[in-house]
Amino acid sequence: VQLQASGGGLVQTGGSLRLSCSRSDVAVNSVGMGWFRQAPGKEREFVAAMRETTDTTYYANSVKGRFTISRDNFNNRVYLQMNSLRPEDTAIYYCAAAGMGYSITSSYYRPSTYQYWGQGTLVTVSS
Repeated sequence: VQLQASGGGLVQTGGSLRLSCSRSDVAVNSVGMGWFRQAPGKEREFVAAMRETTDTTYYANSVKGRFTISRDNFNNRVYLQMNSLRPEDTAIYYCAAAGMGYSITSSYYRPSTYQYWGQGTLVTVSS
């Protein structure tokens, strides 16, 4: 399984970035997909997720209303549109995929829910 995350970079407070996660083996709409982030010295935390086979989305309270997770089934990609970025959003962002046949509905926020992880992409928000 290969997950490739990209799109990170340096942006000013209030700016926007779009992260992309591509998958090479199975359709991204057949499994639960998530985005997590990890800031220096902190634990990995949940950001957003999209449930398998439906368009149901979940967000951390800290990003709700600013970030949007979406799926491009044709290109087999998952995106994280990040608007109104803040310095506290600075972190390495990881995309993750659950295993086939596993529902993330009750545990979408747990890193242990996801079986596969991308390499991470760095987002830095300057004040």
